[in-house]
Amino acid sequence: MIIKFKLNGKNVAIEAPGGERLIDLLRERLNLVGTKEGCGKGECGACTVLLDNKPVCSCLILAAQVNGRNVMTIEGVESDARLRAVQEAFVEAGSVQCGFCTPGMILSAAALLRANPKPSRDEIKRALSGNLCRCTGYEKIFDAVELASHKIMKKAASK
Repeated sequence: MIIKFKLNGKNVAIEAPGGERLIDLLRERLNLVGTKEGCGKGECGACTVLLDNKPVCSCLILAAQVNGRNVMTIEGVESDARLRAVQEAFVEAGSVQCGFCTPGMILSAAALLRANPKPSRDEIKRALSGNLCRCTGYEKIFDAVELASHKIMKKAASK
């Protein structure tokens, strides 16, 4: 079946077998390898993408389910100022180590900040609870989301 959707702001039409997972379509056929597969069961969050601005595990979504919808991967960071602010904050806060979980963390954080530009520390923890990191511990990651929030709020106030 041919599925048509918006990917990182661009229209895509591609043939997708009925049982193909979104992560496989993204990585293997569209060469967008920033989305990582960790557990393949939706438990680690490494495969997080935004589907209609909501974080989802792409290992649990069939490609056909994105027909007519909007998908954002980490490769779309340049086209989205909020994503870019989150990515910059992760670097500034020193919350990136091996980088395997980082794309999913950034996308989950961006979705949170889109819905709630000034989240509490507890709201940040809840929003990122589906994303696991084995390297850093989580404090620097939470710090990065707070920093991104400050950057976004400051930019909005200056307009």
